Amino acid sequence: MPVALFAQTENVEAGRSASSIEIDYANPQTYIVGGLEIEGLNYLSPSQITSILGIHEGNEITIPSDELSSAIKRIWAQRVFSDIGFYVDSLSATKDTAFFKMVVQERPRVISWNYSGIKNSERDELKEKMNLRRGGELSEYVKTSSIKTIKEYFKEKGFLNVDVDVISAPDSTIKNATRVTFDIKKGNKVKIKEISYEGQGDVKKFKLDRSMKKTKDAKWYNFFSSKKFNEKEYKNDKESLIETFNELGYRDAKIVQDTIYNVEEDRLGIHFVIDRGKQYYFRNITWTGNSEYTEEQLNSVLMINPGDVYDVVTMQKRLFGGGKESELNISQLYRDQGFLFFNVSPVELAIVGDSVDVEMRIVEGKPATFNNILVNGNTITNEKVVRRAVFTRPGYLFRQSDFERSVREISSMGHFDPEYAADPEKGYTLMPNGVNNTVDIAYNVQEKPDSQLELSGGWGASTFVGTVGISFNNFSVANIGDKTAWKPVPLGDAQNLAFRFQTNGTYYQALTASFSEPWLGGKKPTSLNFQAYYTKQTNSYTSYYYQVLDDSEYMKIYGASLSLGRRLKWPDDYFVEYHVLGWQSYALQDWSYNFIFSNGVSHNINYTYSLTRTSTDQSLYPRQGSEFSFTLALTPPWSLLKKGWKDIDYDSMTSQDHYNWIEYNKWSFKGAVYSQLVGDLVLMARAQFGYLGYYNRKWGYSPFEGFLVGGDGMSGYNSYGSEVISLRGYENYSLTPYENGYYAGHVYDKFTVELRYPVILQPTSTIYALAFLEGGNCWSDIKDFNPFQIKRSAGAGVRVYLPMVGLLGVDWGWGFDSTGQKSQFHFVIGQQF
Repeated sequence: MPVALFAQTENVEAGRSASSIEIDYANPQTYIVGGLEIEGLNYLSPSQITSILGIHEGNEITIPSDELSSAIKRIWAQRVFSDIGFYVDSLSATKDTAFFKMVVQERPRVISWNYSGIKNSERDELKEKMNLRRGGELSEYVKTSSIKTIKEYFKEKGFLNVDVDVISAPDSTIKNATRVTFDIKKGNKVKIKEISYEGQGDVKKFKLDRSMKKTKDAKWYNFFSSKKFNEKEYKNDKESLIETFNELGYRDAKIVQDTIYNVEEDRLGIHFVIDRGKQYYFRNITWTGNSEYTEEQLNSVLMINPGDVYDVVTMQKRLFGGGKESELNISQLYRDQGFLFFNVSPVELAIVGDSVDVEMRIVEGKPATFNNILVNGNTITNEKVVRRAVFTRPGYLFRQSDFERSVREISSMGHFDPEYAADPEKGYTLMPNGVNNTVDIAYNVQEKPDSQLELSGGWGASTFVGTVGISFNNFSVANIGDKTAWKPVPLGDAQNLAFRFQTNGTYYQALTASFSEPWLGGKKPTSLNFQAYYTKQTNSYTSYYYQVLDDSEYMKIYGASLSLGRRLKWPDDYFVEYHVLGWQSYALQDWSYNFIFSNGVSHNINYTYSLTRTSTDQSLYPRQGSEFSFTLALTPPWSLLKKGWKDIDYDSMTSQDHYNWIEYNKWSFKGAVYSQLVGDLVLMARAQFGYLGYYNRKWGYSPFEGFLVGGDGMSGYNSYGSEVISLRGYENYSLTPYENGYYAGHVYDKFTVELRYPVILQPTSTIYALAFLEGGNCWSDIKDFNPFQIKRSAGAGVRVYLPMVGLLGVDWGWGFDSTGQKSQFHFVIGQQF
């Protein structure tokens, strides 16, 4: 450390005092501080330095002393100086007062921190991680810690051979300032090529490989997994490896040695030497401290019998959870009855040979109740929207299942980032109070954009068709009068307001408006939905560069629907029922373009009952849960209400008279189940069935409200209000029978198995890849229905969710039974069920 304390003698010829100052270092002396002069400061003030030194005028100080050394060390510890000199400048005439001088050289201040050799995204992440401020100093500590942070950052990404050079260059315009550049050479990403085991006995390599979540080699079954080596995750995976042996009863298993070696450039191998030890078995299992449940009841949940392999891992899961969500565990059993402070400790009482006696020591505690329920992070959505969705209420008995259900409900609302809300470290906090047996809960949410704007256009049939649509998915009618709530429209009450307009100028116009209120009245989950739409087509047409306006021939469609939905309590509160009243009218004048009649009016008045059950953990990328719905749509049986209906000859009627009042009964069932296989890899299995029936065999099937099966499932324009059913690998509607001038799809089925794997799960975007097997078919008559006579396909695709646009996707499918082009690409907009 370049700090000196010495006496300075002045030379008369050199302009210095002739008096001399002698300091005897062998005999420390005490002086009164007469003053302290500091030279060399550019950025700091003298008062800042003296406050750190603790040496002030009038103080007493011993020279030399530990006190003075400590003061200088405090200055040096600030790391803002590259050189420090401390001198006795002069003494008073009485020799009891000393005047000091401190000469310092400040380190150059950094006016810019730059990074080279890396991507812009990596640079931004490093800036946030390192938090180096402009105007800071470049000390050896800053260099060392910065290099360490950079290397650790890239190690987590699989770059193990990172080289960092710190380059500093003086600034040409600012005195004592420098510009610093971290020149980073990442090298190639290091990946694991092979993993081998020694001493594992009859335990298969596949089982051991699968136990490690982040450490994977290049085997085929790790195709979807990253092969990069992450030192931090490697430590966790070694623990998971030992747990695999523990599950098989090897309670003493340990890793004797693990060797990491280079196989080739940028590829490494790992070799584990394992000592399994002896395999153990359960002998006696006893319980103490239990009064709420009997020993038989607890054993029925634990499901471990004498003679079973001593599987500590499974025992822990059945005691504390962590297994499959559908599996009950002892902790959940108690916590669902309010015993939040419940605890159980498995104790090995005796080990005899290869057998282990275990005693489960229970402390039940007292039932707890919910106290304060807090909501944080809802900057747009009103707090009442979150509170009404959760099942935890102040004063209610604590139930673990109610708490978990509340987290799922928040995740699936659509207004918040579902990954954030479900993260135990971020999304929620339990704050138990053992003194008064209560618990506070804080639900932490992160808003995400959920309103959507649609702007699209396309050229077809010699004309341009434009579409504009907007959907406010968190609208608030109550805040319309509040000017401060317009951002750009009043938001926050989870209502939906949507408009969509499509036109080519003259030939075709379509307008749809809808509004939904999920909690009518604000006290119960009763939803109100209203929709109205209008469509008009004329015989105007486009000829090259101009349009011919003519509306003497037209078809107009008017429609509206009103629905009420409510959550049920039986069979459970995942069920919701909807009652819908709908009206639709067709008005045609001299219309001869692909419709069942040319002149007249046709009416469709219907009632729809729908029963749904949804228990998925979130809406965009569900990992578990299910979706089921049963729907029955009915019109009045108009033909049966006519006098002498049995004798009416419908074959002699005109189509306009025949379908003046549309009648049908429409039945449909849809179900999907989501299963989390490994990590975020999800298997989705789905089945669908639909049937459009009739009341009167003579009246026949309705040409309206049927099914159009095949293709991408995009609900493009169709005149008869048919339901479009996707079946990838086939052309649009190609599986639908065509009879009497219209598509006659009156019954269909469809089955899908889909593997999904996420690429990005962020509030700003969700991207996942998928592979599918699909089959289905469509028939014109229920008598021809055969559930095994399906058209098969397979393929792959990707889905991208952007908050302002919605869900977009592209699929490639191969139709095994297609009579046309077997290879098909499909573009998808919106969620397809």
